[in-house]
Amino acid sequence: MSSKEDPVEDKDLIDALEAESKEFDKDAEIDRILKAFRLDAYAVLDLQPGVPESDIKLTYRKKSLLIHPDKTKNPLAPDAFDRLKKAQTELMDEKHRERLDEAIADARMLLIRENKWTVDSPELKTDDFARRWRDKSREVLVDNELRRKRQMKAQMQEEGREQRRADQEIEERKRKRQHEQDWESTRDQRIDSWRQFQKGKSGGEESKKKKKKLKPIG
Repeated sequence: MSSKEDPVEDKDLIDALEAESKEFDKDAEIDRILKAFRLDAYAVLDLQPGVPESDIKLTYRKKSLLIHPDKTKNPLAPDAFDRLKKAQTELMDEKHRERLDEAIADARMLLIRENKWTVDSPELKTDDFARRWRDKSREVLVDNELRRKRQMKAQMQEEGREQRRADQEIEERKRKRQHEQDWESTRDQRIDSWRQFQKGKSGGEESKKKKKKLKPIG
């Protein structure tokens, strides 16, 4: 009887170990994604620069299925999944990927120049160079991001100044229009006042003339 139950117990144990192994893989991948340099979408997806678009799609699909929040109890899964999705979106964006590839290529050339190597130097084929290249790429990407933020800030400040100038011009035009409207609205009143003034002035001159014509009595 016990001999018949052994295969079932073995199967349950194997299934439990497989489930535990899968969960370990999920946790390890989530941890890797969260520790990856987020400005480097290749690092987040664990891909080498220059891979074809088909590899990006395939890798994203495999990893997204592995760490999907609905398939693991790991509380960090949603954050990791969002970073993975963002990295895939960036690499599928042609302009963003070009900027990333350019930054990584710049890092390689900077590293070669700093060490006075050539593109044919044997040092470029070592694991140490690959590690230093990743580090230099991170530096370049950080510098580029800081420069981009400064440019955005300067642009926003300039746009703010332009907006204030535009608002001032609009306000000035409003004041001029209001002044013209006020001036026009009092036109009849000003004309009437002027007529009354002229009438009074002419009346005064006539009375003066009459006074001059009067002769003294006696």
